[in-house]
Amino acid sequence: MDTLFSLLVGLGLAAACGFRVFVPLLVMSLASRAELGQLVLGDNFAWIGSTPALIAFAAATLLEIAGYYIPWVDNLLDAIATPTAVVAGVLVTASSLGDVSPFLKWSLAVVAGGGTTAVFQGLTATARHISSFATGGLGNPVLATAEAGGSALLSVLAITVPVVAFVLVVCFLYFAAKRILFRRPVRTA
Repeated sequence: MDTLFSLLVGLGLAAACGFRVFVPLLVMSLASRAELGQLVLGDNFAWIGSTPALIAFAAATLLEIAGYYIPWVDNLLDAIATPTAVVAGVLVTASSLGDVSPFLKWSLAVVAGGGTTAVFQGLTATARHISSFATGGLGNPVLATAEAGGSALLSVLAITVPVVAFVLVVCFLYFAAKRILFRRPVRTA
């Protein structure tokens, strides 16, 4: 049962990496340092909770969030963030899985964590391109705020109540797939 909850934590954090790359890593670093011991990292991932890592994640988070408020730079960041987000999704999933065999840990991390991140990153990049085209980039700050807030909220939920975070991830995927795959063509008069 612990492995299942660890996987749910990892998938919630991986989905959050699809919104913003560094927010989940910052939340993980803070949670691992908390007095309550909310997140226990394995020996190979203890560096995530170190002071240098916390400072690096905080700086990277601030730069990433600020960059998404600059029109057209946000689209460039999406191109850079996509492979980076997948790597971060694999990392957060692997670090959340406790005592499981290395083969299972990295298989789940790459397939489930990386795949979840890739889907969420693809959805956010698509939404940004649509927003850029439809509003000339003026609507992108609203989208950036929603993405940063969603990443933070999902990261905190993944660590504190992983089942709720997983349900949110599944619901978001359902509605996004329904909206994209089953949309009706626009009729012209």
